[in-house]
Amino acid sequence: MSDFAQTVKQQADIVKIVEGYIRLRKAGATNFTGLCPFHKEKSPSFNVHAVRQFFHCFGCGVSGDVFTFVGKMENVTFPEAVRMVAQRCGIPLPKQEFSSPERAAEARQRAKLLELHELATSWFEEQLGSPAGTGAREYLAGRGLSDGGIRKFRIGFAPDSFSGLRDRLSGLADAETLRASGLFSSKEQGDGSQGPLYDRFRKRVMFPIANEGGRIIAFTARTLETGEKVGAKYINSPETPLYVKGQVLFNLDKAKTAIRQAGFALLVEGQMDCISVFLRGIQNVIATSGTAFTEQQAAILKRHTSNAVVNFDPDSAGANAAEKSIALLTEEGFSIRIVTLEDGLDPDRYVRERGMEAYMGAIRGARPQAEYLIERARQQFPGASAEQKVKAMNFLLPHIRRMPEMLAREQFAQDAAQKLGIDSAVLREELRQAALRRRERVEEKPRVLTEVERVLLRALAGTDPAYAPVRRAAAEAITGQPVWFEHLASFAGLQALTQRQAQDPMEAVEDEAQRGLLAEALLGETRPPEPAEVQGALQEIEERWIEARLREARAAIAEAERRGDAAELAALTQKKLELDRALRLIQKRRPEER
Repeated sequence: MSDFAQTVKQQADIVKIVEGYIRLRKAGATNFTGLCPFHKEKSPSFNVHAVRQFFHCFGCGVSGDVFTFVGKMENVTFPEAVRMVAQRCGIPLPKQEFSSPERAAEARQRAKLLELHELATSWFEEQLGSPAGTGAREYLAGRGLSDGGIRKFRIGFAPDSFSGLRDRLSGLADAETLRASGLFSSKEQGDGSQGPLYDRFRKRVMFPIANEGGRIIAFTARTLETGEKVGAKYINSPETPLYVKGQVLFNLDKAKTAIRQAGFALLVEGQMDCISVFLRGIQNVIATSGTAFTEQQAAILKRHTSNAVVNFDPDSAGANAAEKSIALLTEEGFSIRIVTLEDGLDPDRYVRERGMEAYMGAIRGARPQAEYLIERARQQFPGASAEQKVKAMNFLLPHIRRMPEMLAREQFAQDAAQKLGIDSAVLREELRQAALRRRERVEEKPRVLTEVERVLLRALAGTDPAYAPVRRAAAEAITGQPVWFEHLASFAGLQALTQRQAQDPMEAVEDEAQRGLLAEALLGETRPPEPAEVQGALQEIEERWIEARLREARAAIAEAERRGDAAELAALTQKKLELDRALRLIQKRRPEER
């Protein structure tokens, strides 16, 4: 251990440092106890010895000194832990040595940029309290923010001035450093040079963005005006030596302790969503800060937890962002659940209108990623045709492929096949093999007509008046119960044929692919189908449809049992009994009619 680390250890009080993270109570002359932050427990087994300055947990066996504790809590290296403990104890850090003059210059610039952002934050806070900030204060009050919440997140206001912040900071740094801060803009001159600096943010509410250590490194600014000339509603600081968008998670500095205690992170899309939820008591919440979730952000979050609950906006953009986030989190080995709020509300509006109890209930009811993604696939690719099911499978496969564990991939594939109603053993095996081999897609293969389809196509294409009852029976079934036929490759052609009058059947079917299927059926025709054949084909179609519904009912019953939803279980069981009864009636008729 270095001399400096030894000095810090001698001056630091491990009890005070630990109390910054967890609640301790005295248990004897020199001991303190509390709930261990490194594993879940209900009875305290975590002990801190005030005299010998070490900790030990009798539950999980972890132990060490003050640097070990901070290093594990903050997921930092030993030197970083020493620096953090020193800063908390007010011990000056030794002068840092750099490998080159360039490195030293970079460090000086970073320190100056941090100072400028701190001063800018204070200035924006002052402006919010000034007469010029009246509109901004009214806006924040309308969003449900109290004075305490505004102070907690250091929200401010940039007035309608091109030089206010520049004048405040100009004497503290040279023009090059001010330009590098991202707080100012300039226009290119005719000779290619940059003109004078002016304030980048004007007439906007300012939301500071902090790094993991709590230092302000950038801002998000929201306009209070409306109209086409105003520009974007939200603008962020540009990337700077301090700020790289894809490497920062908004509010992680405040949320990381709560994330460890709760055992998961709540990931939302917007900063106001994050602030609103945090101030109402859910403090393990972070936001992506107006950018798509990145691999770097996933890796940063993994240092604190491997469990995530995702609650993005329910619109199409939010759903797409959620899917991308799920994909990245899956690759990092996260266990993921997804919250979908009612009535298309975002988290901020939901907690203000419905209350925190309702929002907590929504989080508790978050769906596992497989269930959420399968439902998304069903919504985007509805219908029972093989083409739609292949598209749904190909939507899911990139997510399945990213799962590190083979068993998890296979289970996801099995659930998808069941819930998507994939009856074909061939398609089920294709999906399973694609999942196991981590392929991105299942190829859409040309469908071969089944004998049932051949019979129905020939029946509907018949022109002999003597076969009119047969045509009518087939047409009435397809028109009356289209859901029975949706899974057939020839469904669109069958529908077209039900509507033809005296028209030639090949002309009635306009789609080229469907016309090809009809041609295949008619070219193999040796005689018109008998009424019994048509009736048998219709009966088989109905039977298959009921069997598919039974599979769905059994899957839903298993899910209701898992959730312990007695009311849903009773309704589903009744539905299954009705389907069983209908299937028996069909099967009972079969010998008499064939």
